[in-house]
Amino acid sequence: MLIGTPAEIPARDITPEGVYRQRRRFIGAGVASLLAALGLGLPSLALARTPTGRILDYRKPGAFPSDEESNSYDDITGYSNFYELGSGKSDPQANAKALQTDPWSLVIEGEVKRPVTLALEDLLSPHAAHPLEERIYRLRCVEAWSMVIPWVGFPLGRLLKRLEPTSRARYVVFQSILDPERLPGQKSRLLPWPYQEALRLDEALHPLTLLAVGLYGRVLPNENGAPIRLVVPWKYGFKSIKSIVRIRLVTERPHTTWNRHAPQEYGFFANVDPAVDHPRWSQSRERRIGEFLKRPTLPYNGYEQQVAPLYRGMDPTALR
Repeated sequence: MLIGTPAEIPARDITPEGVYRQRRRFIGAGVASLLAALGLGLPSLALARTPTGRILDYRKPGAFPSDEESNSYDDITGYSNFYELGSGKSDPQANAKALQTDPWSLVIEGEVKRPVTLALEDLLSPHAAHPLEERIYRLRCVEAWSMVIPWVGFPLGRLLKRLEPTSRARYVVFQSILDPERLPGQKSRLLPWPYQEALRLDEALHPLTLLAVGLYGRVLPNENGAPIRLVVPWKYGFKSIKSIVRIRLVTERPHTTWNRHAPQEYGFFANVDPAVDHPRWSQSRERRIGEFLKRPTLPYNGYEQQVAPLYRGMDPTALR
């Protein structure tokens, strides 16, 4: 399949983290001065955190390079939804140590001819059959905020094709870790645990669909879904399940956690569509974390050229 680079993202390397931080401090200082002149306050800027963890061996740029400015490491690790670690945006970072990622294995089973259990080191090895690359993707949350994130990972389809899905396979189900003794969010009844998501098989095989194991060139931080998570950039962020332990190929469409919990608000497909509002707010605009003004939301989060053919002939309202 030939997949072009979106016109909205010219192809060039990502802005270096150090340069980006300096630019953000400059912009932040200007915004702070403006708000002070208007008599409004702004929280003091904290010292920027430095990416930590093992440095990964990966290809940069990968298949989808970008000139769009990535959010800082602080933004990405300090503001996220990861309900296993708490329901607040800062809870995942505060409770990150509760997630135990060593040892870790990923089971792939169901309608595949070659089911397998992979240790984490099998996925991170520079000699793995699926070499790692950088993918700089937009992330659009259903809550109408967004980021641009430099993931490191490999296409899910590359792995699934090696395992040979059977002719009966129609959907791919993902399950995250279940550890209520350690994970504070799983002590609540907010959601049915373990967290489960699913894609249609053609969505899972699409070249944009990524299994991410890193961020900013290092292993994925716990607060962002370590050690391995799904990234589907044309869908709302809740589809990109974190801390995956099991992948199963099935014949019938399965339930997914948020769709089961609140089907009127969280669809199965959950494709980003500015023309289809959430029941409680508009989806036409979004707030990029770190920016002052809102911006228009793009159909399919800017990946329409690549993925719209997957849904040709379907009712757009069914793709929410």
